[in-house]
Amino acid sequence: MNPLVAPESSAGHGSRTALSVNLNKVALLRNTRHLGIPSVTRAATIVLEAGAQGVTVHPRPDGRHIRTHDVHDLAALLKHWPHAEYNIEGNPLHNLMDLVRAVKPHQATFVPDAEGQFTSDHGWNLPADVATLRPLIAECHALGVRVSLFMDPLPQAMRHAREAGADRIELYTEAYARAYGTPEHDAVLARYVDAAEAALAAGLGVNAGHDLNRDNLTAFLRAVPGVLEVSIGHALIADALELGYAETVRDYQRCIQRAYAPHG
Repeated sequence: MNPLVAPESSAGHGSRTALSVNLNKVALLRNTRHLGIPSVTRAATIVLEAGAQGVTVHPRPDGRHIRTHDVHDLAALLKHWPHAEYNIEGNPLHNLMDLVRAVKPHQATFVPDAEGQFTSDHGWNLPADVATLRPLIAECHALGVRVSLFMDPLPQAMRHAREAGADRIELYTEAYARAYGTPEHDAVLARYVDAAEAALAAGLGVNAGHDLNRDNLTAFLRAVPGVLEVSIGHALIADALELGYAETVRDYQRCIQRAYAPHG
């Protein structure tokens, strides 16, 4: 069985959470001029050298940041990084599947965005979307590509994600980030714990992303079981403007490490 698409029911806190750096905002800045800087592939090289376990891109149909040539350029670059993972996000009903067929990334994260949507803001509607997703997930598996579904923290939806054929889910963490440090924090975090536990019980791997940052990441990973990967872009690239790519990645890795350290 292809290990990239094998069931992940044993996922847990036995191994460290991987950091995948979303490079969209690097491309967004580059696209404001016609000079080719900052370079997306150079950014990818630096973050991988600094210890990131992978890179993520979310090429939208309007090409506002990551563009088709970036997807191919990164695929070529990652051939020199055999242990790094390539995650491509997007709506499989728009432009995602053509890119998946072309470059065969390690992981395709299906996100139910509308064309021109400002940013991702909701997960799939399951079980209503199962029939739509099942053949697309099966096609990814035939290509050797693992599939993760972008999901709200709804425990009851996780078995439907598995029924659709997904290998993982990515918990949409904006609600957690918004509640962090407020009186609602514990209640909101508990929803993510419950959703992750339901995903693991259904035989799914758990990813997470959206508005995670150096302040809230450690607490999330301490509480939520089985998080295999976090995909972080906006906050990480904003931090890199002050700290540089390499030191920022190292600091995010320290946040992850603290989540696994004994604490009182």
